[in-house]
Amino acid sequence: MEPWDKEISVNKHDGRDTGEVRFDDPWYDALAFGWSETDGTGEQAPAVPAARQAQEESSDRAAADVYLEVQRSAAFQEVRSRYRKFVVPAFVSFFLWYVAYVVTATTAADFMATPVAGAVNVAMLAGLGQFLTTFVLTWAYARHARLRRDRAALQLRWDTQELTRGARGGAA
Repeated sequence: MEPWDKEISVNKHDGRDTGEVRFDDPWYDALAFGWSETDGTGEQAPAVPAARQAQEESSDRAAADVYLEVQRSAAFQEVRSRYRKFVVPAFVSFFLWYVAYVVTATTAADFMATPVAGAVNVAMLAGLGQFLTTFVLTWAYARHARLRRDRAALQLRWDTQELTRGARGGAA
């Protein structure tokens, strides 16, 4: 008996030889990439028929054109502009606040050790301020997105899906 004649299972053990594995996987017979069947002449048949492949390539190009068209649209540029108008200043201010905290903590240790109330000092308040700033910035970003970008972005998404569906020959 050849090794490939044996039924082997990964999950089931019959008690005979627990080292043997049976292929009970329903996907075992499915073709994997590069394992296509032969076309009758001994050559491998193409995974996608030529006519269908050309159609898919042309629809992919058409879909790419739709995305480029949407990216160049005024509505998309407006959404990106609103995003940048919030993110750039928020990033710059938070980054400067963080760098100021780190630089002050390393260069002005006496100032950071100044007691404020009991065991609480300036360094502890500044560190807690970093956490507070993170939460406030997250809240502000979510609010800005909800109020100034989400509706326009959702409309762009629907428009893009409709245009893509039409470019691929689906129902528009």
